[in-house]
Amino acid sequence: MTTSSPSDSAVGLSRPMPWVPPMVYVAVLVGGLYGGVVADGPVGLPRLGGFATCLLLLLVLDHLERRRHPVRTPSRAAVVLLVARLALFAAAAGSDRSGVSRVLFVLVPFTAFFAFGRRVSVALSIACVGLMLVGNVLTVPEWYLRTDIVTDLLMSGLGLVLAVAMAAIAVGEQAGRVRLEHTLDELRCSHDQLADYAARVERLSAAQERNRLAREFHDGLGHHLTAIAIQLEKASAFQDLDAGVAQRAIADARWSAGRALDEVRVAVRALRDEAEPFSLSAALADLVRHIDGGPSRVTLEVSGEELGYHVESLTALYRAAQEGLTNAHRHAGATHVAVSARYGDREARLVVADDGRGFQAGAGIEEGGGGRAEATADDAGGRGGFGLRAMRERLDLLGGRVDVAAAPGRGTVVTVTVPRVPVRTAAVAR
Repeated sequence: MTTSSPSDSAVGLSRPMPWVPPMVYVAVLVGGLYGGVVADGPVGLPRLGGFATCLLLLLVLDHLERRRHPVRTPSRAAVVLLVARLALFAAAAGSDRSGVSRVLFVLVPFTAFFAFGRRVSVALSIACVGLMLVGNVLTVPEWYLRTDIVTDLLMSGLGLVLAVAMAAIAVGEQAGRVRLEHTLDELRCSHDQLADYAARVERLSAAQERNRLAREFHDGLGHHLTAIAIQLEKASAFQDLDAGVAQRAIADARWSAGRALDEVRVAVRALRDEAEPFSLSAALADLVRHIDGGPSRVTLEVSGEELGYHVESLTALYRAAQEGLTNAHRHAGATHVAVSARYGDREARLVVADDGRGFQAGAGIEEGGGGRAEATADDAGGRGGFGLRAMRERLDLLGGRVDVAAAPGRGTVVTVTVPRVPVRTAAVAR
């Protein structure tokens, strides 16, 4: 906040120290009446009456000004009131033989400070001292030898300095109150904005959590339910032909059901921040072992060391493998699926390749070399649309990528790459 003058700081608040002028008027009135009665007795009553009238008029004038202008008097009106006060001060001083009315002139710079600012107030203080000095020089011979006159000049000057200082303190206090009010308003506004931002963050967090749970259920439960369906179909088909194959299919379906329950428990532990250590190599081996021997042959190749990779990166690769195997069984009719995982120094890559029917390039797919189609991860291509979108969302959050290559009758290759440390995790660490 910028102020053009000290008096401007009080805009919007009450007039600073409004009780000072009336208190001075009353004190001067009592002191002047007492001094006049003691000095002149009944003979000086007319003069005392004029003196009292001047002080009463000053009280009325001050009251009217505060009622008309409770905060600050406009400059033009302030000039008129200053002239009127000076006239009444002079009249009161001329009627007062006790000399106490000279205190009234201390109010000149005091009231001027609020109306005109510091510079005018200091100038009027100097002018008052100068007038008193000139008056003594013109009316009192050798005034500088009289202790009472010199003392009176010094005390008057000190009173004027104190008056200016009091006015400056009052205006500074008012300015501080204005700044405090503005600060409180800004704090209230900031609090409202923060509350609004918190509500937005809460809504976004809820939406992100819903999306995450949807991906987890699709990638985990969806895969196992698909495996259960396939194994049960296999058991039904081989029930009369080969009882051993049928029993193995039923056992694999039970295993998939158990894994589905495990997936649910893992999701619950993750919600409670109780996640257990995860090994991608072991999980892939377990996954392939129970899928292999069904409608298609599944092989696994792992190279490199997964130690040092963040659990989110490894989980994303595992979910991608589940999605790729599920699509190969559900949509492609593949006879062979090859899964390979390679851990590098900076990133890991998972490839799921099948020899199934593939799919025709659709929207968002560009033809690549050899007649194959390079598909973006959000392209459904007639197969696993939500799964590919969920996979892409998961990898985008981690700073990874998904590439899908497919062509009719030539199978599908899904390649997933993730960094050793997810992007968002690295950002938090920094």
